[in-house]
This record gives sequence, C-alpha cells and structure tokens, in this order.
Amino acid sequence: MDFLTVLPLAFVMNAGPQIVSAVFLATSQNARRNSVAFLLAVATVATVGTGLTLLVIQAFGSDDPSAQTSTNNALDYVIIALLLFLVVRVYLRRNATEPPAWMGKLQTATPGFSFKLGLMLYGLMPTDIITMLTVGGYLATQDAPLWHALPFIGATVLLAAIPLLILLLMGDRAEVILPKMRDWMTTNAWIVNEVVIVFFLAISISGLQ
Repeated sequence: MDFLTVLPLAFVMNAGPQIVSAVFLATSQNARRNSVAFLLAVATVATVGTGLTLLVIQAFGSDDPSAQTSTNNALDYVIIALLLFLVVRVYLRRNATEPPAWMGKLQTATPGFSFKLGLMLYGLMPTDIITMLTVGGYLATQDAPLWHALPFIGATVLLAAIPLLILLLMGDRAEVILPKMRDWMTTNAWIVNEVVIVFFLAISISGLQ
C-alpha cells in the first residue's frame, strides 16, 4: 500500500470530535504542551492499533500459496464489509454535529488529560478502530512489513497536528482561524468521511481477485 492509498483513511481517523478536540487544545491555556501530549497519544494509538492488526494476521497466516490466496480473499471481503459499515454509520450520524459537553473543559486541560483524551478518542472511536483494522488488514493481504504502516501513521498524526501548526505559524491570527476551522469540521466532517471511505472502498473492490 503506497502513501496515496493510505492517506484518505488518515482523514477518517481525524474527522469528527478528534480534530475538533485538537482545535480546542490548540486554543487552551497550555496550548503547546497540551497539543504535543495529544499528538503523542495519536501516534501511540495509530501505531499499536495498525501494527497489532498486521502482526496478528501475519502470525496466523499460512505459508501455503493457495491457502494464503484464500485468506487474502477473505480479508479483502472483510475489509469491504467494514468499509460498507462505515459508510452507513457515518451517514446515519451525519446530523450529530453538536460537540460533546465535555469539550468545554478543554480550555483548562492539562497535558496529562490531553494525552488520555487522545488515547480514548483514537483508541475507542468505532470509526478509528475499523480504520486501523482496515489498514492493517490491507497491508497483511499485500504481505507488507510493519514499516509500510508508517505513511498512514504519519499522515494521521500530521493531520491531527494541523491546529498546532496553525498556532505556531500564525500566532494571534490563529485565534480567528481555529474557531472557524472547528465549526466547519463539526458541520461537514461526515461529508469528508464519506468521500474518503468510498474512495478506499473503490480501491478495495478493484483489487479483488
């Protein structure tokens, strides 16, 4: 799997309360420290989730070429089923645009809280779990090594870091840009999700043997 293939699903990892939380933290009292702690959690979850999926599937795979082909075909169909589930789930939740009440507490967050928040958001969100399973499973079907997951992990962290990068590059002007970014993502995240999921779904279907 090349970078352009995994990049779209990095958007799925971040769309929703994940990127909104990153924006809130970038405007919090300890913005830089909180954002860095949050990004460390994102990197940890993306690495562990994707890596474990890949390693488990490869560990239980067969060396027999015919059996391996059969296993890969089965994984392809599982990936497609997961992606279809994501399409339906994202669409059904398209009107859930109001951020959770706990987000109001992020203005006074600490680095420790920010790290735990990142672990929970990226480690427990159904869309993120399915995305990591999808990427890890796809890499396993290609018999790819673990380091091939690095583009996906890096893209996921980079997208989550956009609010912090805006803060560092734009200074005071970020106080105007970041709230607008938060509001847009809150309203339109489901559209972005659907586009990238369908894109990856098309890639998976075209790769069926």
